[in-house]
Amino acid sequence: MKTRPFIKMAMLSAGIFFASCSKDNKNDDGISATDAATHAKMDQVSNDVEDVVESQYFTQNPSVSGKPSDIAAMLPSCATSTVVVTGTTWTRTVDFGTTGCAMPNGNVLKGKIIASGSTTFTNTNYVITYSFENFYHNDALIQGTRTVTRSVIGTTANTNPHPVYVMDINMSVTFPNLGTYTRVGTRTRELIEGYTTPAFTDNIYVVTGSWTTTKPDGNAHTVTIVNPLRFDIAGCPTYKLVSGSFHITKNSHYADIDYGTGSCDNNYTVSIDGGTPVAHTF
Repeated sequence: MKTRPFIKMAMLSAGIFFASCSKDNKNDDGISATDAATHAKMDQVSNDVEDVVESQYFTQNPSVSGKPSDIAAMLPSCATSTVVVTGTTWTRTVDFGTTGCAMPNGNVLKGKIIASGSTTFTNTNYVITYSFENFYHNDALIQGTRTVTRSVIGTTANTNPHPVYVMDINMSVTFPNLGTYTRVGTRTRELIEGYTTPAFTDNIYVVTGSWTTTKPDGNAHTVTIVNPLRFDIAGCPTYKLVSGSFHITKNSHYADIDYGTGSCDNNYTVSIDGGTPVAHTF
């Protein structure tokens, strides 16, 4: 029996329609608690890496304003740092070993972070480049190359000139059992208090920015810091992050991660699509 042409066309159209619906449904999947927790973990990676890179800049340029006299407090004693100067470029390698080296906040690092910059420290916008070599953060593999531009300017957070680090993010994080997530965007970290003293322990930072995170299945989330993340070294030397929030969006779905309003703890809440916030601990 022959199938009439218009029936064939109807069947083809139906197939396209259902395939399109399936694709749309996949792209409009909601944001899960796992997604939100993964974003929070990636943010912890950025925070710890920024501390390490900043410590190497301070070590290489000891005359800089805001240099901590207790640089050792920024890194665990199990980490080693070496430097090579070639021409007008310095390169510092921080090695956390292969068995695990715990940061003060409890996160365990392995492998190397390699930071480099110019020996001309008088540049108004000073650029630091850093990369990773077999580097793991709590068993998640971190890859990519990023740049940080350091300036001393006034901002909304503090109108007095203070150190501001603008970070060009292009990194991937491979989690065990979850796959590889990529993050591309910009993150700005400001040292708003403590920059006039040589101590590290009185520093307070605020972080703003936005980026896109792509999941292993190809779906992407947009992340924006709504209330600046505040890191209070004096009031919370272990966990540091005491307040702030960011907003995650994916098509018609969204989630909010909130770190509170100042308590020194290791907690945050997640609200998905406007639902009741659920407490989590790192």
